[in-house]
Amino acid sequence: MHKLPYLGFGLGLRPTHYRSILDTKPPIDWFEAITEDYLIPGGNALYFLDRVAELYPIVIHGVSLSIGSPDALDNDYLKQLKQLADRVQPKWISDHLCWTGVNGVNLHDLMPLPYTEEAVKHLVTRISQVQDYLGRQILLENVSSYITYNHSVMSEWEFISAIAEQADCLLLLDVNNIYVSAFNHGFNPEEFINGVPANRVQQFHLAGHLNLETHIVDTHDHDIIDQVWSLYATALKRFGPVSTLIERDDHIPPLSELMLELEHAKSIAQQTLGDCVLIQEKEAAV
Repeated sequence: MHKLPYLGFGLGLRPTHYRSILDTKPPIDWFEAITEDYLIPGGNALYFLDRVAELYPIVIHGVSLSIGSPDALDNDYLKQLKQLADRVQPKWISDHLCWTGVNGVNLHDLMPLPYTEEAVKHLVTRISQVQDYLGRQILLENVSSYITYNHSVMSEWEFISAIAEQADCLLLLDVNNIYVSAFNHGFNPEEFINGVPANRVQQFHLAGHLNLETHIVDTHDHDIIDQVWSLYATALKRFGPVSTLIERDDHIPPLSELMLELEHAKSIAQQTLGDCVLIQEKEAAV
């Protein structure tokens, strides 16, 4: 398994911040670009992505791979994804462990999967095909969920672990999604963190959500709550230094406000792991 670099602390790249990033060159370690925003040739989006990529490390994060769907893989999408990767040379490529449509219909949502051996085999085959085509390992992210399947025979973390090991892929662990799903389904989020293989976790996501008391909706439009920050510290203790990104997809505040959250993430990592550990990891990645 190829060791990918430790990037430090990053933000999701959003159009509203393009000018601020290029004009001020803020002290942000890296940016994550949403794949689908940059698949159309030409235009302002690709122009700004190219400019930001000249200044910062970039990773690309998709929402349309639909790796769990019974439909055939979308070869046109994979071709566009590979072309984008060749253009911007991302440190890695990620998407979600889910399905987004069937019979050619896109639901525009990240739908959970049944946790069965049949689903594991299906996903392992498809992930292997994608990784062979792209010529690299990919990261897959745990999604937040609001339903479970009667056919499931294992926990989500057992399911994810089996897929990562058998497909030889990496994991993007969304700490907020773990918290959301744990609340919605009544499991212990620390059991999830302790249940996935440490050597497969390459990136963390941190985000906000909407708590409706009976259930939580993963909205990415609120500040990160204290319980998620605490779970992040738990994840750091388990996995050590992991490249950490803050996502904000709606009600996006000025860049300076998001940088305060990023500094808070960094302070938690420093308190949990110590400055020297983070410095050593960053130097090793250079």
